[in-house]
Amino acid sequence: MRAFVFDVDGTLAETEDAHRRAFNAVFRDFGLDWHWDLELNRELLAVSGAIERMSAFQQRLPDAARVDQSTLEAMQRAKRDVYREMIADGSLAPRPGVLQLLGEARAEGIALAIATASGRESLAALFAGTFRQPVETLFDVVVTAEDVRTKKPDPEVYLVALDRLGLSAPEALVFEDSPVGYRAARAAGLSVVVTPSEFGPHDADFSEATVVPSLAPENWPRFGFHPRTAAPEALRSESLDQK
Repeated sequence: MRAFVFDVDGTLAETEDAHRRAFNAVFRDFGLDWHWDLELNRELLAVSGAIERMSAFQQRLPDAARVDQSTLEAMQRAKRDVYREMIADGSLAPRPGVLQLLGEARAEGIALAIATASGRESLAALFAGTFRQPVETLFDVVVTAEDVRTKKPDPEVYLVALDRLGLSAPEALVFEDSPVGYRAARAAGLSVVVTPSEFGPHDADFSEATVVPSLAPENWPRFGFHPRTAAPEALRSESLDQK
């Protein structure tokens, strides 16, 4: 394996509920009687992208309760700002094992990439608050919503990542948390490790993936990663130092 390619939301950190709360704050600010509870949000996660998700939601509503495209775009910008403020203090931690896995993959000479439906501003905010460093210092390739025409479950974001890595699908392994991302990766011909998000859909079909509860070191052998450079205890210490 020559590269690990990571989704972001729900995979590197449990961001999905922060996104949900940011949406609800914006709905209130815009005077809308819209509210996404946990279960509704699980359903809407089948749609990638903020505007796309709001558009899908309002298709369920009567015409009088809907807004136009320019309002959706204004709400998307406002939601991005609210989300950035919510995660700026670093209270949102990486998911278990993420820092260790990134460090050990780097030590083993494995290239690291991101393939996300998030925009660059939201991604930068997450890395500033949660990882305390720019995304480019950790990842060799970063592909975001601005780099593709079609979002997940379309495979484009993964195909662009492979192209920038200069690799073919059998040379890379994807880490995802959601059905929509899993389908995108599989459509690109990639093998997938799924760490289901606490806030994601229940009972999803990940039948062709390796499913693990987290990316903690004890689960690495399940997807064939056996780093030579550090024992799990040392990895945990290193992770704390990085924080």
